[in-house]
Amino acid sequence: MPTPTGGVAPRPRRHVPVIPRAEEMSVIGRGATRQVQTMTASMMAQSVPGTNPLKLLGSMPGISYNSADPLGIDLWSQSFLMRGFSQDQLGFTLDGMPLGLQSYGSAQGLNVINAISQQNIQSIDVSQGAGAVNVPSSSNLGGVVQFHSIDPADTFGGKVSQTFGSYDSYLTFVRIDSGRLNRSGTKFFVSYSRGDEQKWKGSGSQFLQQVNTKLVQPFGESTKLTAFFDWDQATADTYADLSLENLHKLGSRVSYYYPDYAAAYRTALYGAGLPGGALPAGYNRVSDPVDASYYDGPATSHDYFGGATLRTDLTSHLNWTTTLYGQGKGFNAYWTNPYIASPSGAPLAEQDNGSLSQRGGLTSDFVYTIARNKIDVGVWYEHGAYEPFYTFYNEPVLGEGAPLNPRNSLPPAFAEAWRLHYVNDTVQTHLQDTVTILPNLRINAGFRSLLFKGTSNVLENDPAYSGGTPPSGTLRNDAAFLPQFSINYRVTHRQELFFDFSKNMRIFPEAGYNQASPWGSATQAIFNEEKNSLKPETDYVFEGGYRYNSPIVTGLLTLYHTDFHNRLASVTEGNLVNIESLLRNVGNVEMNGVDGTLTLRPVDGLSLTNSISYNSSKYGSNLMEDGTFYDLKGKQEVNYPKLMYKANLSYQYKGAFAHIDVIYMGKRYLSYTNDTHVPSYWLANLGAGYHFGKFGFLKNVTASFNIYNLFNTVYISNMGESGNPLSGDYQSFQIGAPREFFGTISAGF
Repeated sequence: MPTPTGGVAPRPRRHVPVIPRAEEMSVIGRGATRQVQTMTASMMAQSVPGTNPLKLLGSMPGISYNSADPLGIDLWSQSFLMRGFSQDQLGFTLDGMPLGLQSYGSAQGLNVINAISQQNIQSIDVSQGAGAVNVPSSSNLGGVVQFHSIDPADTFGGKVSQTFGSYDSYLTFVRIDSGRLNRSGTKFFVSYSRGDEQKWKGSGSQFLQQVNTKLVQPFGESTKLTAFFDWDQATADTYADLSLENLHKLGSRVSYYYPDYAAAYRTALYGAGLPGGALPAGYNRVSDPVDASYYDGPATSHDYFGGATLRTDLTSHLNWTTTLYGQGKGFNAYWTNPYIASPSGAPLAEQDNGSLSQRGGLTSDFVYTIARNKIDVGVWYEHGAYEPFYTFYNEPVLGEGAPLNPRNSLPPAFAEAWRLHYVNDTVQTHLQDTVTILPNLRINAGFRSLLFKGTSNVLENDPAYSGGTPPSGTLRNDAAFLPQFSINYRVTHRQELFFDFSKNMRIFPEAGYNQASPWGSATQAIFNEEKNSLKPETDYVFEGGYRYNSPIVTGLLTLYHTDFHNRLASVTEGNLVNIESLLRNVGNVEMNGVDGTLTLRPVDGLSLTNSISYNSSKYGSNLMEDGTFYDLKGKQEVNYPKLMYKANLSYQYKGAFAHIDVIYMGKRYLSYTNDTHVPSYWLANLGAGYHFGKFGFLKNVTASFNIYNLFNTVYISNMGESGNPLSGDYQSFQIGAPREFFGTISAGF
């Protein structure tokens, strides 16, 4: 049986009676040569159906998830960090297919909530510190997250669930399993989910509908073909970004003006110094009242994602696995810009910072088992195309027509500031061997080679609206030898020691003009200079730990050290609709941390998990920017807390179940110089339900009830979504959702 690291499983041990467990929030990777934790479908069932799977992982030590949206549908309003590494510095896969970057509007990636319905996820494996060398990822600096979909059932049936909640939220989910259709074992499922939630402040909603289908086709005893396909459509009215000044002077309920077009219109007149200009009450108290709020900020997207995997045993010792996959994506991020007038005479215009992207590729692995060795050699290739653009649409003069609604069709744009086109190719090869030295000692050693080439071209440019000329050119990121070494020593049948080391590299990100990428440089001259001076981010990760597993107690203690080289910081200037995001090398970062988890199961059905995480992540050098000296050396990394504590208490008795979880998030720094920060907070969630069993043709009938933010805490959730300032305040964080209630009825058939 393969282990989480692809090694050979330890030899069978004597049978140890196991007490039935309540569902703690993760399973510690027993036998793994690195820290691996697994979240199963039954563990995910503690949450509200349709919740972003990344939010569910926020219960694990070392992971910081924050969102202004309680379900995590609005991707602008979320942040996911693991041991200080952001969601763009980690690796993500679904059934072995690379998901790429998980961020809002990412160039080459798809957030997992858009890739698969949560109810179709069988399990999630999280490897912090280092992921296996055979994981297809060009962004993995600090670990990997691997999602696995469920297989279709062997018998005809399905599942339905209906959720209702606060702020008119609902989620409908239906899945139909074909069952085995013939003697060969052909089977498939098709699911459809549709959800919507009104914003808890301001007007608008977060809408997501999605289709998933999966096919399993065996060919004899040694070969199997699986195929997965996803389609989704999303529209999210984002939550307003705040600064510390806006929060303290205007309060936490500041939002977009939508649907009050008149208020946004008069604010734009005020900013332009035109007659009729006026500010909402209290806005005159902030230093930039025009930038404090905008008319609207919706985002729309539609995605196609899928692939097919063939697994076959070529011989009794040789297995071959090959996956072909592809993705298409259309994304639009709209803002009403009070700094650019429309040809109609209105002092504001609708802007769209959108993109089109396609990518496709393959992975192929050969695994050969001989004696005590399990040798894995393989390749990953991906080709992608990415086309970001920036356009402006006419808004009407006040009283002379309805304002634009970008959630529907739009008229032709009156200006296109710029349109770029990227093509990129990535090749990764790997070789590793897992050898069982002794029955209780396993070693994994290997390396990967990563080659990347990206080229940009300028398709359109209007200097009157772009303010300059976007650069173009080719960049390469090559790393011929990225080694990894890990070891697992089983002290007793309940105690293990593990250690791993890896070197990793992240390729340069692609982005639009004046955005955080070497290709986003302000001029061709700057691009040419950065092409020769900027280096890709690399790191050396060291991790060691201890595991203890028994029917009553499970424990994990992990110590880690990371040497982070060429840390590229997204430094922001300007206001939110005219952001200039600069990519700056802030030098090396030294990271030291510890994660500890203890789970107790004192009686049948009761589980108590406590975890604590400490992370010291310090910048190693200072920075000179535009003649100004910034004292960064020794300062803590932005956006990620030094200290986190998490607890989960769950209980099951016959058909009844209940849980409560608590999170403490320590203070986080907003600026790189650490002269501004957001305060710490405590957050609690509660859930309960009952399994009623069978009713007529329905089975597994279950009712559940969840309360998010049990004590209605007001807190700052995600931060850094618009980048971080070198020093001082910036409008780049959001307020967490208040207390919300959700109820769900589900059943199988």
